[in-house]
Amino acid sequence: MLYNFNADEVFQMAIMIEENGKIFYEKAQDKIDNPEVKEMFESLAQAEIQHRECFMALKKKLPPSAQEETVWDPDNEINQYLNMMAGMHVFRPDDDVEGQLGEVKDVEDALKLAIQFEKESIVFFLTIKENTEETQGRDMVDQIIKEELGHHKALSLELIKLKK
Repeated sequence: MLYNFNADEVFQMAIMIEENGKIFYEKAQDKIDNPEVKEMFESLAQAEIQHRECFMALKKKLPPSAQEETVWDPDNEINQYLNMMAGMHVFRPDDDVEGQLGEVKDVEDALKLAIQFEKESIVFFLTIKENTEETQGRDMVDQIIKEELGHHKALSLELIKLKK
């Protein structure tokens, strides 16, 4: 275990991932011609914006204790680590999104890629939960996981429907 994250740090990662997810869903819309899936991706992009705003609001409501360092960090390395972790996550900044979407040949590919991204989000946040101070945010991380599970479910149901 490299770090124990406080709730403030977890929400900062969640905010960055939601921003990257929004970019992915917006760009994915341009790669598909199925109006129903295009609409779903538009809805998911909007959901990412809402989640980001929700996480920002929750972060602002955290008690001061949720922002306390869990390890001594005189060089602010945790913030650099958080940025790297969120940047390496499945929803990456613009350049990687273009490359990943370049592999998308049809609606099924787009849905599978989005499902994989959501699945990795869930795994990412489960891992973060295990490295979060118990008294400072595990329940809040559960809220994030619940949101990601909702995205995964909606995308999976759409893929099943498409295959019928």
